[in-house]
Amino acid sequence: MTAARVDQWLWAVRLYKSRSAATEACRGGHVRVNGLTAKPAAHLRPGDRVAALVHGRERLLEVVEPVTKRVGAAPAAGCFLDHSLPPHPPGEGGVSRPRGSGRPTKRDRRRLERLRP
Repeated sequence: MTAARVDQWLWAVRLYKSRSAATEACRGGHVRVNGLTAKPAAHLRPGDRVAALVHGRERLLEVVEPVTKRVGAAPAAGCFLDHSLPPHPPGEGGVSRPRGSGRPTKRDRRRLERLRP
């Protein structure tokens, strides 16, 4: 069985633009492997579950093939199974305001504050 470093795999399957960004995400505690916080050098094997915070969105992935070299978009999609929830459409989840409409009103701010955890 082959194994790959977590930071290398996240970069190779195009979740992060650079390997250093993937390494920083691991060091910052934004990547978990099988429920445990992962260091950048942790090894991945087929069947491992990776949870990573990418661009403010939690991605839940299952490793199918641990690759170490960056591959194209189509082969990268075959290296993991995506169990993530679909992203929210823009404007959903509370207050929807058109761009350039100025500062939010007091009513809009209160609605936004109610949505925050």
